[in-house]
Amino acid sequence: MFHNRADMATRNEIWLIRHGETEWTLSGAHTSRTDLALTEQGEARAVKLQDLLCGHVFAEVWSSPMRRAMRTAQLAGFAPKIAEDLREWDYGAYEGLTTPEIQKTAPGWSIWTSTPEGGETAEQVQARAERVILRAQSAAGDVALFGHGHMFRVLAATWLAMEPQRGRSFALGTGTVSVLGHERETRVIRVWNRGTENVV
Repeated sequence: MFHNRADMATRNEIWLIRHGETEWTLSGAHTSRTDLALTEQGEARAVKLQDLLCGHVFAEVWSSPMRRAMRTAQLAGFAPKIAEDLREWDYGAYEGLTTPEIQKTAPGWSIWTSTPEGGETAEQVQARAERVILRAQSAAGDVALFGHGHMFRVLAATWLAMEPQRGRSFALGTGTVSVLGHERETRVIRVWNRGTENVV
């Protein structure tokens, strides 16, 4: 169990499960539209997610349509519904490039401070996050989302009523579980970036 629910209001929790490792997460390449498979290690970690998620009942389970997210959900023991709004931040012309490669022609560039050519703005990603949150809050219970790093970081910032760029402060590894919830009337992050490394 992640936490004791005795002190919580009866509001839904939103569980964020980032997909497992891919070749591009290993290299640091920006991955949005490219539909990569999980690595062998990524698949193994996805299976171990069962140890973190078992015993928790979800009213809804949704996934980005990308193979890496869907496969993670399946290996974790779920048959998710596809939610297009859970797609990763669209990196436009920077798809497949690492930040150091991008900075050779755009010194100091960061996804958090500059919109990639042909890609999404931070505000566009936040608009998708807002739709996901609204939909999750109308569910009959807790909701599990399988998706991507930058999208989930923006979603967490949105949950806390922050600007989307504040997502840069929420480091998020592959194959991890995070939980958004409430403490009385206040929206909080109840769990963040919990990995499977120490799960027996």
